[in-house]
Amino acid sequence: MIRSSPEPQRCSDRECESSEPQNRQPLTRRSGQQNKQAAQSNTAMVRLRSTLVSEQLMPPVSTERIRLMTENDLADAFELSALAGWNQTREDWRMLLELAPAGCFAIEVDRLVAATTTLLCHGARLAWIGMVLTKPQYRHRGLARRLLGHALDQADALGIETVKLDATEQGQPLYEKFGFGAEQPVERWFRPGTSDSVNAGPLSQSLETCLDTGRALDMEAFGADRSSMLRKLGARSTCRSVSKSYLLTRPGRQSEYLGPCVCGDPSTARALIAERIRTGASAGWSWDLLPENRDAVAIATELGFTEQRRLLRMVRGKDLRGRQELSYAIAGFELG
Repeated sequence: MIRSSPEPQRCSDRECESSEPQNRQPLTRRSGQQNKQAAQSNTAMVRLRSTLVSEQLMPPVSTERIRLMTENDLADAFELSALAGWNQTREDWRMLLELAPAGCFAIEVDRLVAATTTLLCHGARLAWIGMVLTKPQYRHRGLARRLLGHALDQADALGIETVKLDATEQGQPLYEKFGFGAEQPVERWFRPGTSDSVNAGPLSQSLETCLDTGRALDMEAFGADRSSMLRKLGARSTCRSVSKSYLLTRPGRQSEYLGPCVCGDPSTARALIAERIRTGASAGWSWDLLPENRDAVAIATELGFTEQRRLLRMVRGKDLRGRQELSYAIAGFELG
């Protein structure tokens, strides 16, 4: 009789697992941890390398913020306008800060003034945008666009009916995007200084006499009451007036500035201007005028001035024009 071999004893899955050598599971676990740590290390190295490369290829992120300008910004602001080749002085900037403390804006980049814009309001009827400047190293970053939008938001919040500015050819496309349209050209004329100028001292009258005489005519010429600005301007200007006409002149960074000048007739305008330029200045004269006033152009030509550059006066909102034939010199591109 042949005996059959005993059937192997079967075990459950759990029993079989427990019957396997006890040292296999820890070995498998340690190997997995090592693989995971190695993968994490490789990933960290890749990230480190990509970070270092990105730091080399990309400039560090800068911080930008819009804020109001203060007197502490005068040096930076003056540097901006001087870099652009403009004629404004530090006192011109100071006057704007005093006239419009809530309307002088700057964008600060890494604690440095990188761009500026000013909004000077003449009541609710008219406001003037000026000093739209950006440091060369911060251009093409949209800083001027941000500041202009901020200034116009404030003008809208104040209910300003008309906003104007004098635009360079480069700036016109930006202003058009904000709803500005062409009004008329405005020109810079220049007369070099001469050695035969008579240094007889400024032939100035009192500020009260000058402005009280010309205030009514100035409102007709400009289209709004800017008497507050004229008083600030007149306090550091040479003032001359005849009848209802007046002329202000003031020092500039590069040349003496002639304007504003509002006169009832061209003969009075010529007499005031010719008398003033006869007494100086050795550095020359800058005169900004509206060429639509053909008499102003004729006087400038006769007195030895030549056209230097042309800008475009632009307007947003209600059309507002004064009597251009009374305006023989504006107060400045930043003032109107």
